[in-house]
Amino acid sequence: MTRAQVLEVIGSDRDEQATAALIDFDRLPRHVAIIMDGNGRWAKSRFLPRLEGHRAGVESVRSVVETAARLGLEALTVYAFSTENWKRPTDEVSGLMGLLKLYIRRELRTLQDNNIRFGVVGGLDGLPKDVQDELRRGIAETSQMTGLKFSLALNYSGRSELTDVVRRIAVAAKAGTIDPETIDEALIERHLFTAHLPEPDLLIRTSGEMRVSNFLLWQIAYAEIWVTDVLWPDFRRRHLLQAIVDFQKRERRYGGITSATGKA
Repeated sequence: MTRAQVLEVIGSDRDEQATAALIDFDRLPRHVAIIMDGNGRWAKSRFLPRLEGHRAGVESVRSVVETAARLGLEALTVYAFSTENWKRPTDEVSGLMGLLKLYIRRELRTLQDNNIRFGVVGGLDGLPKDVQDELRRGIAETSQMTGLKFSLALNYSGRSELTDVVRRIAVAAKAGTIDPETIDEALIERHLFTAHLPEPDLLIRTSGEMRVSNFLLWQIAYAEIWVTDVLWPDFRRRHLLQAIVDFQKRERRYGGITSATGKA
């Protein structure tokens, strides 16, 4: 990538330009997955309601999606709402659902203008009807986009996803449409929510927590994990660039096979 192209991606911030200069743009991760964490702590530290942390986190999503698209990443998936999050206070859940609708309404044109295809990973049918309608509109109106595949993991649980896959395969086997002897990893992958996406190469976790929180359990089997103490509402383009730089320094191992980062 030329300096002019880097400037187009990054802008005029010299620190970000310096970080971007360390990136090998021929070996970018195909799929970056992010566990967005720390909204509540961010709000608490400012004596604000938790919902204000979620609201501030929307700007981080905007920054990361824009950067991922400009870099030319193939896929970006962010963990927005887990099945466990339904246990949170009713007013917080209601506020989160409202933010989801507002995000799609405000960002849809930007997604289209930047050739970004929007999708949902998770139990879409389990969300409130008005939220479903807004999400389905976003999915439909970006379905012809050919650039970044941006997905929100909503009403999602890795264990629930795998349970659902096992159930559907068992039903098909009982009906005789699948021979149990032919069940392999490829068949399971075709039944996952992410069947249309490459496996994540890089998993980012904010707020310093060292756990994967039931996120894409099958898919991240060989993903490189990058953890930052930065709380999600403070996460910006420079942090994504730093994660990619660190990713490219690692020597990836696939069950004992060592390869250069980015190589299969």
